[in-house]
Amino acid sequence: MSEPAQPVTLAAEAGTGGILLWVALPYVCLAVFVLGHIWRYRYDKFGWTTRSSQLYERRLLRIGSPLFHFGILVVLLGHIGGLLIPKSWTEAIGVSEHMYHVGAVVLGTIAGVATLGGIAILIYRRRTVGAVFSATTRNDKAMYVSLTATIVLGLAATVAANIGGGYDYRETISPWFRSIFSLQPDPALMTGAPVLFQLHVLSALLLFAAWPFTRLVHMLTAPLGYLTRPYVVYRSRDTTLGTRTPPRGWERTG
Repeated sequence: MSEPAQPVTLAAEAGTGGILLWVALPYVCLAVFVLGHIWRYRYDKFGWTTRSSQLYERRLLRIGSPLFHFGILVVLLGHIGGLLIPKSWTEAIGVSEHMYHVGAVVLGTIAGVATLGGIAILIYRRRTVGAVFSATTRNDKAMYVSLTATIVLGLAATVAANIGGGYDYRETISPWFRSIFSLQPDPALMTGAPVLFQLHVLSALLLFAAWPFTRLVHMLTAPLGYLTRPYVVYRSRDTTLGTRTPPRGWERTG
């Protein structure tokens, strides 16, 4: 009986190449991600923004933006659950591998298609609407390329794995991911993963390294200051304001 075909990998074994790709690179990208955000917040607070282009065009934005953001939110939640929650934990609460696989494939495919469709609309909008295109920097273009590549590779890996009979990434990629954060990296786990999964992980690492220097920083921002900031004082030159008591924030100043 012949041996089953082994998946094509970027490195035949966890040698020097495997250590560079699956140990050194993740830690470098993680350090750049953390330190880059600290640097950006300290020295570029006024640049910490999405540079909204809503004033230039709204019709396509109303379609593409919600589609992309809701899709990417589901994708991120799925990745968090699949990478951080061990397989033994889901099985312990009665979720079989088949149940988990079906749920992950269905939700992941729907969310992936929604995310890809949303970003396609947003890119089309930036390219075809003159005012929006003029406000698009080289940094934005590089970010869109990196983000789109990561999404496409992830969706392609999911589709290819299921066409080929399925691939349980929770036995290789998930333990490797957790080993990085436990400071006990095991590159051998990644060298056995199919090439599309490896490329998806590498593209995600590079995206996270570039993250602090792009408009993606807005994802780590919450407008909590609006809850406690003081009212803005408005003054009027009108001398005939009437006798009605003005509402709070509109008191007369004399």
